[in-house]
Amino acid sequence: MPNSDVWIQNYTPILDNLWISGFVALLPILFFLACLVWLKLKGWLAALFTVILSTLIALFIYKMPINMVIMSFIQGFLTGLWPIAWIIIAAIFLYKITVKTGYFEILKQSVIAVTPDQRLQVILIAFCFGAFLEGAIGFGGPVAITAALLVGLGLRPLYAAGLCMIANTAPVAFGAVGIPITALAKAVSIDADLIAAMVGRMLPPLTLFVPFFIVFLMSGLRGVKETFPAVFVAAVSFAGVQYWSSNHLGPELPDIISAIASIAITSLFLKFWQPKHIYIGDTADSATQKHREQYSVRIVFLAWIPFILLVITIIIWQTTAFKSLFVSHAPLAFTNISFEMHGLHNQILQQAPIVKSLEPLKATWDWAIIQNPGTAILLAAILSIFVLRANVSMVFSAASETCREMFIPVITIGLVLAFAIISKNSGQAATMGLALSHTGNLFPFFSPFIGWIGVFLTGSDTSANLLFGSLQQVTARALNMPEVMFMAANTVGGVVGKMISPQSIAIACAAVGLVGKESELFRFTLKYSIGFIVFIGFLTAFITYVMPFIIVTT
Repeated sequence: MPNSDVWIQNYTPILDNLWISGFVALLPILFFLACLVWLKLKGWLAALFTVILSTLIALFIYKMPINMVIMSFIQGFLTGLWPIAWIIIAAIFLYKITVKTGYFEILKQSVIAVTPDQRLQVILIAFCFGAFLEGAIGFGGPVAITAALLVGLGLRPLYAAGLCMIANTAPVAFGAVGIPITALAKAVSIDADLIAAMVGRMLPPLTLFVPFFIVFLMSGLRGVKETFPAVFVAAVSFAGVQYWSSNHLGPELPDIISAIASIAITSLFLKFWQPKHIYIGDTADSATQKHREQYSVRIVFLAWIPFILLVITIIIWQTTAFKSLFVSHAPLAFTNISFEMHGLHNQILQQAPIVKSLEPLKATWDWAIIQNPGTAILLAAILSIFVLRANVSMVFSAASETCREMFIPVITIGLVLAFAIISKNSGQAATMGLALSHTGNLFPFFSPFIGWIGVFLTGSDTSANLLFGSLQQVTARALNMPEVMFMAANTVGGVVGKMISPQSIAIACAAVGLVGKESELFRFTLKYSIGFIVFIGFLTAFITYVMPFIIVTT
């Protein structure tokens, strides 16, 4: 029997009715949508009011002890600060160093030299380079960096942020060296390679569609026709390598090698083919696009140095040799500090069917001072200062602008994560997932929606998989359906939830200087996210009932 200090989650707190309880648990999300879509509140205000509503539901509906609610808020807010905000702050600082030194203008011209067509620039930067960054660091860093680059190339800030949010969907499942899948595999005791292979078989339609959809948003069907050969090369090379690597190499590398292959093949193709009509858009800096300076290879190389160093430091951070420095008793182990949240850690018990039996919920805040990818990005920025010979004034200006511009976004991210943790710890998130799991033979359609809700709440495909992986597994067993199918569906559904996650919205707005305009970006991406998740629901059902032969088996 649990002792008196613990609290057991109750997933049907209202009249022991799952559907009524599920609707009440959904209220904070509906309220958040109303704040952004209809009331058009600033992101931090919408997040604050949502946290308050979720707190009241946790206290008075779910009967969660007040000390646990308070500690859940603190845990979430601290998680928003570290590791997430730290990664974004370092990425923006790196970008500003390139701007202050004047090298970003040269970098811009080098991109234009590959193709002056703005649509193809977006594909190369937001889709291809963004996928590489997603595979290496995740946590919102790819959107921040690529959106800032596109604004530098002349796109309107809101437009750039929205396109990057959409482009970021394709690689999220294998982001941060496959952590969403490897973490899920551990939680449900299924081979990570099997889940990766199934995800790799579900993603191709989405991966192939996204680049064409981006071009369509920019210049309609005419634009798709004008750029079709190049976009086809980028999409097929990426999707093909993603499929092959996910089915033969596991979950860690698909994003990275797919992105490298797509960038290389598409850039080579563009040496021999360019669209007849060069599109620079009415939102672009036309003069910059048309006026091309000739720079030496050395100068262009210097302009790319910050991002080359970014890639190098991130790769180093992912090597086994580097990671071994932080294991127990290793030289740098002391820099990884884990704080157990007092009165919360192992004091909340999850129960069936979310888990097989009563299971304590871990509640820690991990402060990985050096091992955090944000520190790798900061190191790249520091090295860039010396390589680009930035003076003290430039560095101070870049740092002060970054801190000033990131203050409100950091608060927003903290509040969003606080809401996510309160929802998770109180059982509200589990109630919503359980309601969808009780849809019987319709479950294959609704299965991805659970991952979608999870990513909306947490901003992370990893967190969504950990939150709902066991639920998907239990439901699959009850319906006598393949477990790996719904592990993959949760993961793939989550990728399209990323573009409406409040955390991602706050990061994107911060990167392009649109703090306070989160509602505009949310309205831009919401309809597309809904369309994508409905498609993935139909795809999952189609595979389950019509094409079961493509489901991975042991």
